[in-house]
Amino acid sequence: MERKGLGHPDTICDALAETLSRNLCREYRQRFGRILHHNVDKALLCGGRSSPAFGGGSVVAPIDIYLAGRATSGIANEAIPIEEIAIEGSRSWLRSNLHALDVGRHVRIHPLIRSGSQDLRDLFSRDDRTALANDTSFATGYAPASALESLVLAVERHLNGRDRWHDHPAWGEDVKVMGVRHDQSVRLTVACAMIGLHVAHADDYLAEKSALGETVRELARRHGFHECDIGVNTADDERSGMFYLTVTGTSAEAGDDGQVGRGNRVNGLITPCRPMSLEAAAGKNPATHVGKIYNVLAQRIAEDIVNSVPGVEATNCVMVSRIGDPVNRPSVLHVKVATHKELAVAEISQQVASVAEDHLNRLPSLIDEFVDRTVTVF
Repeated sequence: MERKGLGHPDTICDALAETLSRNLCREYRQRFGRILHHNVDKALLCGGRSSPAFGGGSVVAPIDIYLAGRATSGIANEAIPIEEIAIEGSRSWLRSNLHALDVGRHVRIHPLIRSGSQDLRDLFSRDDRTALANDTSFATGYAPASALESLVLAVERHLNGRDRWHDHPAWGEDVKVMGVRHDQSVRLTVACAMIGLHVAHADDYLAEKSALGETVRELARRHGFHECDIGVNTADDERSGMFYLTVTGTSAEAGDDGQVGRGNRVNGLITPCRPMSLEAAAGKNPATHVGKIYNVLAQRIAEDIVNSVPGVEATNCVMVSRIGDPVNRPSVLHVKVATHKELAVAEISQQVASVAEDHLNRLPSLIDEFVDRTVTVF
């Protein structure tokens, strides 16, 4: 399985789409007392061009980021400054999360937000008491995470959770971790965009690379993996002087492009051997878009069942919506559980159903969590 870090171009797109949705929700609530129709879940990052070098380097052509979607631009004579919200919110996120990126010089933000179709706007506001699904979609979640999944997630979060200005400032935020397990041994391949300004020469680079590898190895030990093959920036070629060196700490400056929905799922991972929706949750409105709501709910239901129902070892949850139906009444909510051998599923079916019902009843508080950023979808 895989985890794309904060500075990966796909993660940047997810983050900026979700930031825009959250900021729109806050603006709508402040002005009108409620969230208005919007879905800003389309974003494209077109990489720039750069000339990285030991001790510095420069960005030759900036990164272009296009934010697209649909949003209510106002009510009556009161207009919402959607373009300003999109640009300022994006710049703020980039400044806060990419420590070597000069947002003013290295990035151009292009907001392309239009009004939504009349039928979807009407559906959004048709019933003030019950939110109606504005899409037909499916979602899935599972629990518990495997030991390797937990490790892959922990590695990226640890590397990007450090004090980046002082603790190894050479390590850029564009970190990608791929994990493969063979019996009791694991292989971790880690890509980290090193920042040329903080490495004076090849020996400095190799020292930083070695330190990162040792950090990952220690994390693997803490997670119970003592046989661990770790590779860091494995495409490097020391003899020819080819290294993963950047100016900004992200491959978006020259080497890669990005798009919403190509990165991590709502559990923070890309897990092709698990049930997994390809729905892009980031940027969808948190009040009626089941492509966002149900993926988080399915994951939470699965985790809660494993943690709170005695005898359950593993759970998969699938949810399906029908456009126009109440969000709190999915068309399908199917839970599959694995239990201890001596425990029949019939003995716990009522407890399992109660967990799912409880989460559906708490949908209004989930909306607040999205808006307040206490839950993330990437």
